[in-house]
Amino acid sequence: MVNWIWLFFIVMSVIVAAITGKMDAVTQAAFEGAKSGVTVSFGLISIMVFWLGMMRIAEDAGLLSKLARMLGPIVRMLFPDVPRNHPAIGYIMSNLSANLFGLGNAATPMGIKAMQELQKLNPDETTATPAMCTLLALNTSSITIIPTTLIAIRMNYGSANPSEIIGTTLAATFIATSAAILADRWYRRKSPPPPIHPSQSKQSKIKTSPAHTGGEPIV
Repeated sequence: MVNWIWLFFIVMSVIVAAITGKMDAVTQAAFEGAKSGVTVSFGLISIMVFWLGMMRIAEDAGLLSKLARMLGPIVRMLFPDVPRNHPAIGYIMSNLSANLFGLGNAATPMGIKAMQELQKLNPDETTATPAMCTLLALNTSSITIIPTTLIAIRMNYGSANPSEIIGTTLAATFIATSAAILADRWYRRKSPPPPIHPSQSKQSKIKTSPAHTGGEPIV
């Protein structure tokens, strides 16, 4: 859908420019936009490489594993319907950790892997589970301690103090995340609990009927 929207804007701009006789302005804007995109990309590459390298050092030093253990109880509280040792939990914690440092490009692959693992627990592949909705809400509004990408863009455009947005970004993302969690909890209470996927339970629960006297469990 987004592709169609952008195609509409491009076609309409060309048509309007042709009608008003401003095709030169459209052509110049297109080349300037392409030039600016390349410049910004190189600026982002440098800062992204730096912070990804720092995250790798933190991972080798064991800091990320400690952060994951700190996030563990929170993740289990937010995703109560995901088994404790399921692979999705690890990907979710990696996604949240990357988002904390504003590394959206690094968080995206982990988010995709988490969604793929959550889909394995989905009894209805055409409908998102509550856990998948929770992950999407958190990934969209995640608390950001260091807005790495925004700082890189501000540095690229010559900001006098690129890091001055850290405080406001932290406050804004904290409010956004709080609102996302509250909305997620509200919809979870309104929605009926999803059916249990066979992989979430290796064996069916065995119940004994009070009226059964044969001494054998009824499955």
